[in-house]
Formats: sequence, C-alpha cells, structure tokens
Amino acid sequence: MRQVSDKPLTDDEVQALDAYWRAANYLSVGQIYLLRNALLTEPLQAEHVKPRLLGHWGTTPGLNMLYVHLNRAIKQRDLNMMYVIGPGHGGPAIAANTWLEGSYSDTYPDVPRDEHGMNHLFRQFSFPGGIPSHVAPELPGSIHEGGELGYSLSHAYGAVLDNPDLVVACVVGDGEAETGPLAASWHSNKFIDPRTDGAVLPILHLNGYKIANPTILARIGDDELTSLLEGYGYRPYLVDGDDPQLVHQSLAATIDHVLDEIADIQSEAKADPSAPRRSWPMIVLRTPKGWTGPREVDGVLIEGTWRAHQVPLSGVRTSPEHLALLEEWLRSYRPEELFDETGRPVRQLLDQVPDGHRRMGSNPHANGGILSRGLELPDLSEYAVDVPHPGSVKHEPTRVLGTFLRDVMQANEHERNFRVFGPDETASNRLDALYDVTNKAWNAEVLPTDEHLAVDGRVMEILSEHTCQGWLEGYLLTGRHGWFSCYEAFVHLVDSMVNQHAKWLKVTRQLPWRRPISSLNYLLTSHVWRQDHNGFSHQDPGFIDHVVNKKAEVIRVYLPPDTNTLLSTAAHCLASHDYINVIVAGKSPQEDWLDLEAAELHCARGLGVWDWASNDGGDPDVVMACAGDVPTLETLAAVSLLREHVPGLKIRVVNVVDLMRLQPASEHPHGLPDAEFDAIFTTDKPIIFAYHGYPWLIHRLTYRRHNHDNLHVRGYKEEGTTTTPFDMVVRNDLDRFHLAIDVIDRVPGLGQRAVQARQWLVDQRTRHHAYILEHGDDLPEVRDWHWPLQETSS
Repeated sequence: MRQVSDKPLTDDEVQALDAYWRAANYLSVGQIYLLRNALLTEPLQAEHVKPRLLGHWGTTPGLNMLYVHLNRAIKQRDLNMMYVIGPGHGGPAIAANTWLEGSYSDTYPDVPRDEHGMNHLFRQFSFPGGIPSHVAPELPGSIHEGGELGYSLSHAYGAVLDNPDLVVACVVGDGEAETGPLAASWHSNKFIDPRTDGAVLPILHLNGYKIANPTILARIGDDELTSLLEGYGYRPYLVDGDDPQLVHQSLAATIDHVLDEIADIQSEAKADPSAPRRSWPMIVLRTPKGWTGPREVDGVLIEGTWRAHQVPLSGVRTSPEHLALLEEWLRSYRPEELFDETGRPVRQLLDQVPDGHRRMGSNPHANGGILSRGLELPDLSEYAVDVPHPGSVKHEPTRVLGTFLRDVMQANEHERNFRVFGPDETASNRLDALYDVTNKAWNAEVLPTDEHLAVDGRVMEILSEHTCQGWLEGYLLTGRHGWFSCYEAFVHLVDSMVNQHAKWLKVTRQLPWRRPISSLNYLLTSHVWRQDHNGFSHQDPGFIDHVVNKKAEVIRVYLPPDTNTLLSTAAHCLASHDYINVIVAGKSPQEDWLDLEAAELHCARGLGVWDWASNDGGDPDVVMACAGDVPTLETLAAVSLLREHVPGLKIRVVNVVDLMRLQPASEHPHGLPDAEFDAIFTTDKPIIFAYHGYPWLIHRLTYRRHNHDNLHVRGYKEEGTTTTPFDMVVRNDLDRFHLAIDVIDRVPGLGQRAVQARQWLVDQRTRHHAYILEHGDDLPEVRDWHWPLQETSS
C-alpha cells in the first residue's frame, strides 16, 4: 500500500500537535471517568469518580489524532471541512475537540472553556440529565450519530453533493466496514461530479477489533486490502504506527498529499469535462485500539486489544489499585502543561484552532437548516387533471406527479438544492418526466445503448436502498431538499435507517440551536395491490406500521386516493420541515375522484365525508370508510352495489388521506378531536373500513374512540401471488363484494332483509374465481367498472 515518506513538520510543530492530541485524550478520559477534580488539583479520590462508568475508549485516541491533523490542514488551506464519524461511539473525542476549539462553549455557554466548564463537560457525559455517549445531535458539528453502524460514508457523500467547496473527512471504523450498507456505499464515488460536487476523504481506521472480535480488514493482509479498496475506485495511503511522534509526521504528510490530489482531480475535471474518472484518494490509519490507555490491567493486556473497546478500568471506586492506575493514566497526558490555572487551554493549543466557521464544530453545513432555502414550487393548477365528475377519467397518478417533480427540479436549478433518489426505480415508478430536464448521475462507463446517464445528473439511482437513504439524509442534513421513490415492499430495507433519522429529528426538535431541515419524503409505489410483473415477494404494506411507532411529532402518513390528492400531498410535503412523510400511491391507471379544488380541501382536512358518494341524509345506517387508492375504488364499487341491491340503505362514505387523523388529538398533533371523530364516524353505527395495509393498524390507531367496538377493518392479510389486480383484493377479502357482504352482516336487521342480495354477492366471488382461471383476466364488469354518474349526490 502507498505511503508518503515526507516529513513536513518541524520539531516544534510535532510537539504542538502532540500537545493538542494529549489534551483531547485527557478530556476524553475525563468524560468517561470523572465527576469533579477535572484538573487533578488534588490527589484523585474515589468520590471524584462516576459511580457508573459508561463510554467507549478504544476508538477515541485515533479520532482525536485525526481531528488535530485535520485542524492543521484547515488552517493551512482555509478548508471548508466537516468531520463524519462512523464509529460514533467515540463521542468523547468530538465533545473534547469541540470544547477545545470553543465551538462547544459557543453552543452551550454554560460549559465554558475553563475549570468550571471542564468539570461540567466531564460530569454530563453519559450521566443523567447530561449528554449521550455517541456523536449525537447534541454535539455541534455532527450530522451522523454513528450509534448504528454502516451509514457514515453515504451520509458523507450526500453532504458533498452540490457543495463544490466542501470536503468531508469520513472516518470508517474497521468494524463498521463489515456492514452491508457500508460495503455498498464505497461505490458512491461513481456518482460524484468533481466539477460541481465536493469531495469525500474516506479514512479507514484499522484499530483491529470490534467489541470482542478482530476485524476482517485488519487481518487480510495489506495486498488484499489494497486490492479491495482499489477495486472500489480509491487510491489508499497507509499511515501505520504506535509511536505518536512518527505518526504525527506520517499523518501530516499523508493528509497534505491526499488533499493536493483531491484539488488536482477537481481542477482537471473543471478544465476538461471529458476527462476520464480518476480514483479518489483515501487514508488507511492503523493505530492501536485504546492507544495511550493502560497497557495492562490485573495482568491482562488491554491496549491494542478488543478489551480496550469500552472502559479499560472498571471498579475504580472500589479498587485502590484501579484508582491509582486511573490517576497515572490521566497524569500521563501532563494536563498541567495543557491548561492554565483557570482551566483554559494554553496558547499553544489555541493557536492551532481554525477561525470561526472553519472550526469543524461550527461548520454551518453541519447545522444545515442555517443554509436551507425553501423550494420554489410550481402552481399545482398547471398539473391537475380535469375531473368532470367523480370517476369519469383515469390517470397514472405518479406519472402526473413526475411532471410536477420535473418542474420542481427545473425551477430550483439555480439553487441546485433538489435531487430525487431511488433504487433503480424512477422510470418504473412513472417519474421519468424528470429526464426531460436532468439525467441520472453516473460517472462510469457509458455505452451507446444507455439512456439518461450523465456526470451532472440530479437523479440518484443505485440498487441499494441503504445508500439512497444515506445520500438523501446527508443531503437533507446539510440544508437541501429531496425525494425518495421506492417500491413499497422493499423500503423495509431501510427500516432501521428511518428509525435513526426519526430519533435524530426527535432530539433536534428539543435543541433550539439546531435549525429545522427539510423533511424526509418517501413515495412508496408499485404497492401491494398492483404487482402485475411480480408477486408475493413484492407485497408488503408494513412500512406504515413501522414508522407510526416513532414519535408523533415527527411522523406523517398519507394515502392519497387519486391523482389530484397526490399532487396536493406532494406539494405539502416538499414545503415541510423536520418530518418523515410517507406517501403511498399507485402508479397504475386508476380513477380520479376529485378536482384540484376539492382535492386540496380534502387534503387540508385529512379525512372527510364524501357527500357526492353518500346518501345518509345526516343519519347513516352504516359508515363505509377507506384509506388508499385501491381500497377507495373497492369501497365506492361496494356502495354502488349496495344501492342497486339493497335500496334504501343509508350509507356515509368517509375517505382518509392523513392516516394520523384517526388518532385522538391527545396522541398525535394531527389527531381528530373526539367530538369531530364522533360526528363523522358516529358513536353507534357500524363502520366498515377498507384499508391499504395491515388491518390491525387501524384498530390500534382508533382503540380509544367511542365507536371502536363497531369498527370492522379489511386490509392486507398476507395473501398474495402473481395474479390479476382484482384477485388480489378478493384473496384478502377487501373486494367490493366482500365489503358489501360485511355491511349486510353488520347493519342490524339487514341480514334477514337482504338474504338474496347477500347470496348474489357470494356468487360473484365464486364466479370471479372461475373466470380468472379460464381467461387470465378480471371479469369485464369489474375491470371496466366506473362510478355511475346518476349516483353522484349534488
């Protein structure tokens, strides 16, 4: 593996860098162990030590070494640089460094750079009422907590998109490098435009161990590791050692070299846009796990082994030997040389701190809401479909949405702050109108048969949902806007990532200094009810169930029933901040029910009675509710059948767009007050609810409602295959015939009056089954059904 042999540092510079590193290490150890006596002005006593020792030491000294050297480069080159930490359990390092540089005290004035502030810094770490152990949202300069491993590199690449002056130094832990998402995200370099995007400097930190096992990349040999990284399209440079003086020289020389190489790649691309893609440089830093910590404890080797991962010394309060070892460890950093008598860092350290926003803890990109500019959104009336009367026309909703997103892209081209992300599904999901104004980002070989590939494309497609999500999160967290389109069943691949982003948003809402960022917007299509080319594997509507477990103030779920409601919902979500918006909508041709004016009013309400489909006169016999495009179609078809076969039955039709309106107002900000819910759904009439997903979610959202006992829900119950569209709903008892049977069975007294009607409905299901087996298509009266004009109420 390549190594840079230059020695760019004078002896004084080495000593200055080492002093800063020692200070950061001292502050890191102090956070893990100390309650008070931060400057060790008196001999260390058991009462100075925290009763519960929490944190991770192993990765921390390496992170500290990198931070001080990156500071050196920032000052020398006036770099705009962020620091993304994959091994985010090294939180003490970032807290220590941001405190040293002053950005922590700027953010939290009650933690000043003096002895009082140092004691506060130490006490609060992993302590009740304090801060978490990871690189959490509470830490200035962070866009990546790193608690769940695998996403650092995709976040870093998302951050540099459309930020040509930004460099993100991204530390990839060698344990993290074993995760699937991280493995895919190495390929992100094939989607970077060196002319208009910034640069990511990956730093693979090989300290050799995970929690209790060696890491693969530390044990495969340098030649194999070099081949792997070069195969991913990088030029790796090795910095290797356990002697701090030698590592300082090697790391400084290597960082200088790779930054020169990055600048050369970018300059060449700007001078010659047709120049072939070059391999980007990266650093492999091999240093001991738990470096500078206790070498041995109780006769067991600690430094350089997996035992250094968390807390090298335990039982410090009860073991005089361990207490003495802790004091020896802390004093080995010579804090009296690093901090004056007031606890302030000495001038030698302060002189190494970059100025103002050049400090990595103060970089505005790490608090992206500061930089965010709202999207210019076109007038929806230019895209709305004409609906002479409900159900009279059909459109592919997502194809119409694609024309809107195309013009959002074009309207904001001058800001370069909007991108669309998806795992090879943009065209499949009918959003290909985007290619009228942009292309798919692609910086690899292009063949004559390829379409819509360009280095400067703004549609991001890679067949890794994890990488798409990571790019988008990095893009949003640094102040831009995006849209994630995905097959409904496979968005589950990022279940855990959406967990982490929801947690991030939950915390940032409680931090006044964190400015709001654009919402994470999902369009889930190719959904469970329309899988013509696929089958059971592609049928899972459970992502909704997953996200509603997150904090109510963060989660929004929308099920627009037609094209105009989808347009209205999309515009609303693109203008929102600090939410996770989940929109579920079909891409197949389907009926349009509402004109734009009615659609916008319906979406603003979130749910409501469709008077044109109802005949209840204010006192229904039954409420037929629906949420989702296919359930809406089947509900209205059932209403039409009931009017024909059970005349006189008073039916109220309720459509739900905003699913969280079903919860009480006490449980969700969008929740409908009980009085309004009762007025719409009644307190004593049967409710037949046709729902897009798993039916028990509706019960869960409404279990506190007065009329819950009369609620009967139909939805997906894990019955699927490759079959006709109508057969899918029949298999799950969501079809119009079964919904009508449910009404007959649950309206008091109707069962005896509508015996013949019920039998006819049952027979239609039997007839359907025989027909599809013979013809391979749905019954014509089902396939070609439309809402009768004469049944539309005035």
